[in-house]
Amino acid sequence: MIRRRSKDRSVNRHQPSSLWRNCTNIRSLKQIHASLVVRGFNSNLAALREIIFASCMVISGSMNYAFQLFAQITEPDIFMWNTMMRGSAQSSSPESAILLYAQMENRSLKPDNFTFPFLLKACTKLEWRRTGFCIQGKVVRHGFVENKFLRNTLIYFHANCGDLEVARAIFDDSARRDVVAWSALTAGYAKRGDLVVARQLFDEMPVKDMVSWNVIISGYVKREDMESARELFDDAPERDVVTWNAMIAGYVLCGDNKKALEMFEEMRSVGERPDEVTMLSLLSACVELGDLEIGRKVHSSILEMSSGDLSVLLGNALIDMYAKCGSIERAIGVFRGMRERDISSWNSIIAGLAFHGHAEESINLFTEMRRLRSIKPNEITFVGVLVACSHAGRVELGRSFFNLMREQYGIEPNVTHCGCMVDLLGRAGLLDEAFEFIDKMKVEPNAIIWRTLLGACKIHGNVELGKRANERLLQMRWDESGDYVLLSNIYASIGEWNGVEKVRNLMDDSGVRKEVGCSLIEADNKASMQFLFDSKSKLKFRNGRITN
Repeated sequence: MIRRRSKDRSVNRHQPSSLWRNCTNIRSLKQIHASLVVRGFNSNLAALREIIFASCMVISGSMNYAFQLFAQITEPDIFMWNTMMRGSAQSSSPESAILLYAQMENRSLKPDNFTFPFLLKACTKLEWRRTGFCIQGKVVRHGFVENKFLRNTLIYFHANCGDLEVARAIFDDSARRDVVAWSALTAGYAKRGDLVVARQLFDEMPVKDMVSWNVIISGYVKREDMESARELFDDAPERDVVTWNAMIAGYVLCGDNKKALEMFEEMRSVGERPDEVTMLSLLSACVELGDLEIGRKVHSSILEMSSGDLSVLLGNALIDMYAKCGSIERAIGVFRGMRERDISSWNSIIAGLAFHGHAEESINLFTEMRRLRSIKPNEITFVGVLVACSHAGRVELGRSFFNLMREQYGIEPNVTHCGCMVDLLGRAGLLDEAFEFIDKMKVEPNAIIWRTLLGACKIHGNVELGKRANERLLQMRWDESGDYVLLSNIYASIGEWNGVEKVRNLMDDSGVRKEVGCSLIEADNKASMQFLFDSKSKLKFRNGRITN
């Protein structure tokens, strides 16, 4: 256990100062901690404060390490408790902040005026109204109700997930001259979707700071009103990375991915440094565009920004981007190069390998993951590995994984898992077993499952089962031309032209028309359309030209 000295004395003259400034990643943090232990500073209050601060607030994804270190300190002071609550409130597990406060109360340690804002922020993030009201009661009991910072946090809590009338009452009482209070109330109305009131508050602000500009711009972005957001962005007297991130994310949200990339270039041209949020948005844009070259450039920018050490979030996003843009080799390279991985890392690479035809590699990675006690597969993992089994024709292995999911990991198969099993059996030609499997499913089969089975019947030329699958499919939907075409092709594959004609007549009677297909071809950086016409069309496509 790490013990704190009763007095702030170091073992030599050179007491550590601003250790967190030297921490750039979890590895350097551990090295500095090890150095403190070797040099005898592991019982020094100032050193412990700094290392806790670095693990909570400086190094992304190091909260688990912070908890491990914190648990070894026998007498943490209020600064350490507050820092842990602050880091927890900002993490992906904000409920940890509330649990920490409960532990602190059990030790009879008195909170200070910095304690409750972090708890209220955690309640806001979790949308825990009842807990937030309880925290407000403790604020009053401990005599911090007049604290300006706490008051603004209370406004923010009530405006975002509590009661807008309470937020307005606190604001009207004593906060009308405080720009932070204005921003908190404006943010609440914007988050609730009431941009009319939010904009009115924004326009009435006696002084507007950068936070208030970001709040209202983000409000318009969430409503996908990029025209209004851009107008405010252009009018803003100054911008920070949050402002730029809001605009970039907004364009990605609206599907204008090229505009998002242009905004990033504009951001860099004015000297604004991107952060992790920026890069996550850009990687989403690359996925939507399917542009591998731009994705590689974004990857290079990420490596420059992170000094080569990827966070788990960015690593996962890169794996997903490379896999979806068709470069599974680079996806594997990113995965193998990550110092830390979570379940999403494994899921992304397992699914990526499966969908790119590397089924055996996907199955092997799943087996490797199961050996790790720290990572347990979830329902998404099993979708990926079942797809791999389907593509590899590993029927028995697929059955065992399907059973393993429920028996060992307690995961009830959903409709997607069942669809994977139908695809597995259908590809293997086990059509009767596939029908039996559907009949015994605990979840209701959807149209995708019946369409999958219909496609398998077409591949294996089974007309009778194809008709049964088509009947069930038409009970769910009757206006998809592809469903009729599949059945028609089953008849055509065995020369039953009367059946083909019946399907065409059924389409005509139902008013379903086969849509003209098209494909996009890029040549010399110019996109041109090829039109592929059905058998009834008199037009044909020859040598790049449409002819009669």
